[in-house]
Amino acid sequence: MLGNWLKTTLLMAAIVGLFGAVGTLLGGSRGMLLALLLGGAMNVFLYWFSDKMVLRMYNAQEVDETSAPQLYRMVRELAGRAGLPMPRVYLIDEAQPNAFATGRSPEHAAVAATTGILQLLTPRELRGVMAHELAHIKHRDMLISTISATVAAAISNLANLFMFFGGRDEDRPNPIVAILVMILAPIAAMLIQMAISRAREFEADRGGAEISGDPRALADALVKIDAYARGIPMATAEAHPETAQMMIMNPLSGGGMRSLFSTHPSTEERIARLRAMA
Repeated sequence: MLGNWLKTTLLMAAIVGLFGAVGTLLGGSRGMLLALLLGGAMNVFLYWFSDKMVLRMYNAQEVDETSAPQLYRMVRELAGRAGLPMPRVYLIDEAQPNAFATGRSPEHAAVAATTGILQLLTPRELRGVMAHELAHIKHRDMLISTISATVAAAISNLANLFMFFGGRDEDRPNPIVAILVMILAPIAAMLIQMAISRAREFEADRGGAEISGDPRALADALVKIDAYARGIPMATAEAHPETAQMMIMNPLSGGGMRSLFSTHPSTEERIARLRAMA
């Protein structure tokens, strides 16, 4: 528990520090102060509202035992096995099979699944996926992914803020410096995400297998999701790639730089570890 709170604190500190560094490059000491204030205020805001922002971004619709009985009862049963409060349950109308968890604490958590994953997986496999998402909640690390997902885009826009609202001409950043920051700052934000995300997925796989009691179910689900997700684009994820690391599987199409900076570990290694547990 302490380790996860420490990771959250370090991530938030790194984000504020990145804001400060970008502000210094763009506006000197005045820019650093403005950026640090902005970064601190954003962290406070995101702590309370980041889950709602991400769910709204994906147009997720909350469901209950009447509108999605099988999924809702499955989550309730698994939450009981994990010793967790019942999270809110959402459906996302997307063909790509995927799922994620969000929220600032187990008492204020939500799990979301796409309609595509409900159509693709058997009930046993879907149970393994939902157990994985509940493991994220149990480990209290979904706040990390939610905050980092929503703040990465803001960092990339910080240079624009200084370019257009820098005050007098002498206060405005050098255009070349601003362009470099616009390119490099999002990469730095991605590296912060990567530092935590890959190990967190392995832990959620292990925790989910323990909650469900069926490691092979999650392994079989990952095989299917990996095969289908690559060929079915998810428009919202493509438009907001900073949210990709929240998903159980990387939702972005294509390779190249996106593969190099993937926040997800190798699917083959994840599957091998789960089958070894079984």
